[in-house]
Amino acid sequence: MRGIAEALRAAGLEQVEAEVDLADRTTLRVGGPAAAMVTVDTIEDLVAVASVVRAATVPAVVIGRGSNLLVSDRGWPGVVVRLGRGLRGAQVSADSGEVIAGGAEPLPTLAVSVTEAGLAGFAWAIGVPGTVGGAVRMNAGAHGRDIAADLVAVDVVRFATGGVVRVAAADLRLGYRTSALAPDDVVVRAHLRFEHGPIDGLRQELANIRDWRRTHQPINEPSCGSVFTNPAGSSAGALIEQAGLKGARIGGAAVSTLHANFIVTRPGASADDVARLIEHVRARVLEASGIALEPEVVRLGVFDDPDVGVVTSGPEGGPGRRT
Repeated sequence: MRGIAEALRAAGLEQVEAEVDLADRTTLRVGGPAAAMVTVDTIEDLVAVASVVRAATVPAVVIGRGSNLLVSDRGWPGVVVRLGRGLRGAQVSADSGEVIAGGAEPLPTLAVSVTEAGLAGFAWAIGVPGTVGGAVRMNAGAHGRDIAADLVAVDVVRFATGGVVRVAAADLRLGYRTSALAPDDVVVRAHLRFEHGPIDGLRQELANIRDWRRTHQPINEPSCGSVFTNPAGSSAGALIEQAGLKGARIGGAAVSTLHANFIVTRPGASADDVARLIEHVRARVLEASGIALEPEVVRLGVFDDPDVGVVTSGPEGGPGRRT
């Protein structure tokens, strides 16, 4: 278990931890340990990590703020990569509307920066607890808008080769919660362009979305955000509520009584509780409506329930989705 941590340190990487409890690094607050975690503050360090994991043939996954991630109670025998403060921040040009944001920049922080520059279209991100890199990978969005609307290009580190490339937004094939990014692509920088808007109106929009989130989502309880993607022409939350599942519980995991597309955890909850509840909700909704919900949450590791399956980090040990 400690071998990969030692290999990372030997490569000159300083922020390396062995056997790290991932429950403390995810918004669900459940799950077991990873063999190692490394935090990188530069693109050069990220390329060095890619080289080490390729040579060691161990799996790696990149996490941002740990939202949208369910880690097995048994943990995960690979490397967790975190983009540190050196890969945060944003350059915002109020005049041109151009924004360059680090892959680790929290979406709510960027939403405020963009709004305060008098730029319109990013207020939706104030309520999304992820990072810019994760948002690009899954084309995150809310309130009728997504990051694809304003994205120009991204800078990507490819773990399979260690190469750094710029990819135009048009080549990402961004769709509803999908992109063409490979499992071993890590977004380190996003280039965006926004239209201008009246600052007072933009601030009010930001405040309205904040208020909506406080009223409609369980922001004071551990969760992973939306659990399921919305089926075409329907709402996952509405389907779950119509199936009578608000408040449904398995162990320490429960369907939120505030928003049915959120699963929240209580003290003593396990990752298997969450995984079983996800499958229970899918089965009940399918029975009630004939619609098969697709999970948005990413599972990492092995779970008890054989119906849940085994999820690895990506092909050939490359990083999985960044969350």
